[in-house]
This record gives sequence, structure tokens and C-alpha cells, in this order.
Amino acid sequence: MSTSERKTEHIRLCMEEQVNGEGVSTGFAKYVFRHNALPELNFDEISLKTTFLGASLRTPLLISSMTGGSELAGRINDRLAEAAERRGWAMGVGSVRAAVEREELADTFAVRRKAPSIPIIANLGAVQLNYGFGVDDCKRAVDIVDADMLVLHLNSLQEVFQPEGNTVFYDLLHQIEKVCRELPLPVGVKEVGWGIDGVTAKRLREVGVAFIDVAGAGGTSWSQVEKFRSTDVVRRAAAEAFADWGIPTAECIREVRAAVSDAALIGSGGLNTGVDAAKALALGADLAGFGRALLAPAVHSEEQLDALLERVELELRTAMFGIGVGSLPELRNTPRLVRRE
Repeated sequence: MSTSERKTEHIRLCMEEQVNGEGVSTGFAKYVFRHNALPELNFDEISLKTTFLGASLRTPLLISSMTGGSELAGRINDRLAEAAERRGWAMGVGSVRAAVEREELADTFAVRRKAPSIPIIANLGAVQLNYGFGVDDCKRAVDIVDADMLVLHLNSLQEVFQPEGNTVFYDLLHQIEKVCRELPLPVGVKEVGWGIDGVTAKRLREVGVAFIDVAGAGGTSWSQVEKFRSTDVVRRAAAEAFADWGIPTAECIREVRAAVSDAALIGSGGLNTGVDAAKALALGADLAGFGRALLAPAVHSEEQLDALLERVELELRTAMFGIGVGSLPELRNTPRLVRRE
């Protein structure tokens, strides 16, 4: 199967099959905001403005890296980019590897034409650095997207179950360090749904990684996705054993923030509401990322996608109002997020 066909198949499976992790949650339900009955705020003056690695944003929200590399994926990326530009969200694209290898696919990642002002994150699989990709390929990926930064994704378990998988993750930290040193823009690292712990985050920060996207467990499980793609009976059965694998998103955010207080941090992995976003931000994230929750609306219509983004923003503002904070610095320092008894 070609890379382009695989990207389209991933979209279909994420929309039609049960690909969430099973027996594992984001961990956000373990936390609750203590209501403030007297917020002493004007709701209309609550500000979501923030910065991320020097870029100004109207919201602390991110459309997480999802797709690209096929005609359908290109249409989805265009719609996501237009919505992100309208509402002031940051945006990531899916792995640009396909376009680096096949120039005719570059247009499916060219979202800057739809989103001239927001921060955009290009994306490559970190493991490709062990399969011939180098700094020049990373620069090419950034140029294709006209991105402000690059994220290298870690997806070791997915590669095991993917028929086309690349599983040589040996000495990858050294390769990541080289990219961080030689690429003239911020380089981050993200998981794809199993989470990054504090120890790993510290190792990444020590080699120059500027930002970390925890992409924790509780949302899409890519071993589940690849299970549906596989024709290998043994691998399909083995994938089931990993349906509950991963570190809950909330736990990842807390661990990573404690381990690397000076790194930019994205909290993603199974977020569905603005209250989830508020909890992610209060736990230490700089941005809250939304992925598969946006996919179906992006496929169906511009109106559905806009309505979902607007709803998330309203929920986030309302959560802030409910605890009496009028800005994101106040939210990040609130004592009103507590663990449930």
C-alpha cells in the first residue's frame, strides 16, 4: 500500500472503527475544579490570549498533528487551517514524510496559504532519522509546510504493528540532538497517544528539544488503528494486548512539567471539551491539543468544525469564570484544581 493510500485508510478507520484505547483514560476525571460562587469577573473580559515559543495566539488551543499526504487529507488540512486562522488556534499537520519523498503530495500540506498568521508545526517521524532522513529532509518538511517549528513524533508501538513499520529506534536521541542543533527553528518531540513521562522529557530537553507534546493515553490508540489494517492474524491478536497501554494524559502533563519547567509543553491525548483543556492548562500545559475529536466535523462541513471550536472556547472560558480566573497565567496558578477524593 502506498503512503497516500495508507493516509486515507487511517482517516477512514479513525472515523468508522473503535480505535480508542480500552481500559485506559486521560486521567482528567481524577481532577475537579472547586467552584467559586463569587468570581468577581466580567465574563466578557476573560482573556484566552497567550504566547507559545514567541508566537502570539488568541487562544491556548492547538489543532494537533493529524493528516496529509492524500487528496482527502489535503482537503481536511485546508478546512482545519481555515478554521484555525479564523479562531486563532495553532495548528500541526500530519507526517510530511510522504511529501518529502514525493513532491506531488506537497500541496496536501501547504496550509500556510489558508492560515497566514497562526503558528504552524511541521511533523516527521523521529524514527526516519534512522532510515536515511537527515537535517536537509527536516528543512524540506518545514519548507513544504512553511512552518514555524518542527515536531518529531515517537510512535514505537505503532511501528511494530504497522505492516510497513520501521522499528530501529536505537540511538535515536543522538539523531534528535543533531536536528535540534542544526535546524534554525524550534524542534519539539511528541508521542502519538501513549504518552511521554518525566524522565524521557528531561532527556529530550537536555539534547535541545524546545517543546514537548505529551500526547498521552485516553484517546486514539494507534495499535488499535493498525490492528484494523493488518492482515497478519498474529499481529492483529497481539495488538489487542496493548489496548490499555500508555500513560494517562493528565499524569504526563504533571510529570513533564515537574521534570522540565523551562520547556514549552503541549497537553494532548483524548481531549474532548474546553473543561479538559482547562484542566490540561491548570496542570502545567502551555497549549491544549485536540486531535480526532475534530476529524469528523472537519470532514463533514466548515459549519460543524467552526461550531466545535467555538464550543471548546466557550467551555474553557466558562471553566475559568467558574473558578474566578480572568487570564491564562491565573489559570495555570490556580489552587482550585484538586484531585477527587
